[in-house]
Amino acid sequence: MNPLSTKDGGRRWLTTVGTKRPERLADVDDRITADEAFRLAVSGTGLVWYGDFPGARNLLAAMSRRCGTAAGKPFPDQRNQRSRRARILGRLLVPLDPGHVLPLRRGPDVREACAEVYGPSETASLVSLRELLGVVGAHEWRVKGVEIPALGARIHLHHGVFSPVRGEYVDLVARTPLPAKELAFDIGTGTGVLAAVLAHRGIERVVATDNEPLALACARENFDRLGYDGIEILETDVFPPGRAPLVVCNPPWLPARAHTPLERAVYDPGSRMLKAFLDRLPRHLEPGGEAWLILSDLAELLGLRRREELLDLFERSGLEVLGREDIRPRHRRADAKEVTSLWRLTTRAAPVPD
Repeated sequence: MNPLSTKDGGRRWLTTVGTKRPERLADVDDRITADEAFRLAVSGTGLVWYGDFPGARNLLAAMSRRCGTAAGKPFPDQRNQRSRRARILGRLLVPLDPGHVLPLRRGPDVREACAEVYGPSETASLVSLRELLGVVGAHEWRVKGVEIPALGARIHLHHGVFSPVRGEYVDLVARTPLPAKELAFDIGTGTGVLAAVLAHRGIERVVATDNEPLALACARENFDRLGYDGIEILETDVFPPGRAPLVVCNPPWLPARAHTPLERAVYDPGSRMLKAFLDRLPRHLEPGGEAWLILSDLAELLGLRRREELLDLFERSGLEVLGREDIRPRHRRADAKEVTSLWRLTTRAAPVPD
């Protein structure tokens, strides 16, 4: 092992999450032990792998086991542990030759997956193995898609767009009685799965909004695949212009800071999106219309928000609860106590003068 890499100093650094290239690089291969690799990674050294590709995956798994766990500890401690783990494991690197060719023995063909995420490449580059595995996995999901029973079809993902693998929130939108069929807004559409379900249920016109270009491109591709030309896509912070008799929103569920772009689909610092949605909703909901707010109670289970705080947000925004549909999660990693709810909201009627 060379303590300072001489091969890769000029390679372009690839990242989708804004991580910085390690200042120190070391060339490593199958001769390095997991303990030594972990020690170097903890010290901040980037390990450029030149063994065979399965060996790199095995080393990553061995380093992961050495990171420890914060299971059973408070939520902030668990998040800090996950961030530390990501930083350490992100320092195991692999080289890519021009054209995103992986020059390692028994390495997979990653050219198409990398081109989708990083664009074309005419120069040599360097990427975290952990990120590369995510890029390849996302490409496989993009090709395969996620089966959505409510659609009788698949939703195809783009890298960096949150997967609808937690399908219970889709089921809530698929089964709740519609208040009207002429128009609906889908706020924060992501993959477009909820907008597609609304169109599938017979909504004549759906306006799907998001402020992430990756999500908009993903949703557009899904609508084209499904043949839903009645769905309009709009890049905006929250609401499109005008009012609708049905407004649907599945905001991030946890009021905490996101550490990566993908986490913005799950974490909402200070509940900013939730508060903006509820505050502006009365100006975009037709009188007598319904807003469907989809939230898990995971934030309450983790002690990040109390139910009374959520109800107070409804009250301060001039909203009242018409009803609530609940469903238990099916995903094996979900908390067994967790409940996902579709809150049926409407604007509170003004008091009738005497």
